[in-house]
Amino acid sequence: MPRHGEKQLASEDQPGDSGSPRRSESLASLSDCECSRQSFASDSSSKSSSPASMSPPRAVTFDEVMATARNLSSMALAHEIAVNENFHLKQEALPEHSLAGRVKSIVHQAFWDVLESELNAEPPEYEHAIRLFEEIREILLSFLTPGGNRLRTQICEVLDTGLIRQQAEHSAVDIQGLAAYVIGMMGKLCAPVRDDDVRELKATGNVVEVLRQIFHVLDLMIMDMANFTIQSLRPHLQRQLVEYERTKFQEILEETPGALDQTTEWIRESMREELLSLTPGAENSSKPNLSPRLVLNNSYLKLLEWDYQNRDLPETLVTDGARLQELTEKLHQLKTIACLSLITSSTVGAVAEGLPGLTHRLKRVAAVLLEGMHRETFNLQEALSSIGVQTCAEVNKALAERSFPALGAEVQANLVGQFSSLKDENNPIRSLIDKRIQLYMKSLLCLPSPPKSMPPIPGGLAVIQQELEALGTQYLDIVNLNMRVYGPFYANILRKLLFGEEPSLKVDAPLPAH
Repeated sequence: MPRHGEKQLASEDQPGDSGSPRRSESLASLSDCECSRQSFASDSSSKSSSPASMSPPRAVTFDEVMATARNLSSMALAHEIAVNENFHLKQEALPEHSLAGRVKSIVHQAFWDVLESELNAEPPEYEHAIRLFEEIREILLSFLTPGGNRLRTQICEVLDTGLIRQQAEHSAVDIQGLAAYVIGMMGKLCAPVRDDDVRELKATGNVVEVLRQIFHVLDLMIMDMANFTIQSLRPHLQRQLVEYERTKFQEILEETPGALDQTTEWIRESMREELLSLTPGAENSSKPNLSPRLVLNNSYLKLLEWDYQNRDLPETLVTDGARLQELTEKLHQLKTIACLSLITSSTVGAVAEGLPGLTHRLKRVAAVLLEGMHRETFNLQEALSSIGVQTCAEVNKALAERSFPALGAEVQANLVGQFSSLKDENNPIRSLIDKRIQLYMKSLLCLPSPPKSMPPIPGGLAVIQQELEALGTQYLDIVNLNMRVYGPFYANILRKLLFGEEPSLKVDAPLPAH
């Protein structure tokens, strides 16, 4: 195990395009400008990417299903390693009192009890111990770099199971000496974080317990090596991620019919919404004047209102599903905090004006009481009432510190009532904040990549500006990377939906001028 510190990881910029006024130029931009940098030039690359194939459905074999699962698993793992700087492997410990945990403990204890009885027998039986040293040897060898020939030779010579068996036949095996050698080698190969564990091994006297703890520490070292490998691979994956994911997804399309059905429906819904927002009669036009980028941006905005519990994500966004769900849940909390702040400001703004720090204290109270509001068991009505009571208490406390009179009972009841009414989806303040956050997120999607500056915060959102900008940056990173990877597939879908064209022979072929 290399004994140096963690490498600094640089995240790659993720370029994207802003909207275009002409539909043909906009779709060509999706297909060419955003995707030509990561060329995908397979001649057959579009044969499975049509959003509405006219071919009859075919049966899928088990081998094809397994191949698709492998491709999807590999793509998801590579994506997670590349975009999640905190991704790492860890051992899953079974619950102590679970059935599986008890069975594992009993079986392991039985194994070590048998080993101890064999080593204490007269004459001793060494076969199980020899097999353990053989396994230890293979694990130690797996830690060596390709150039570690000297250590490789030394480990193979000392832990030569053939020689050990010959020594066992003459009762000349030094189990303690072999264990001491293994511990010393582990000290050379382990990461610095395992030094204390190795030192504890040296202080263990019972040979069976030593072997048992050696395997425990080796398991930790294996996990360390895996995480070190992940850190080493991350910069390379980040550079190759777009091409790799696009290639893997193309393989999935070739193996699985209808692998873009959810994605097509997602874009179709967005297109319908845009058509309904046009002037009367425009939605019936044979060739609507819709910008492909506008349709796609609206599709991305729908992800911030997605029902992640009851509806499947588009296939092209599955690898980012957990991140998008987390951002959506956080955004809902921020919306509620902004609504509460706006109500407080309009109700007691004149009274509370000039009270330093009050706004941030009320924000912290709301954030704490709204924690976990996405859970089904969360009682939003009760939380909003509690926030109202706490808000009145905080305002009265701040007023009392300055010898001002407390809020009247009628004002407090009005404040608590308005807070409670936010549970209604049609609440006007809630609708207003929703529209302003949608406006902000839409303006984010029109920024060049990387953005030079964040767009201005709409009125009423100043209280959540810092959190909203951070969330918007994460959201924009996900969208830009998704656009770079799947832009060619989206272009084919949009050609079919907007212009009724059959998919071109190449997935990144430009759109003909109209």
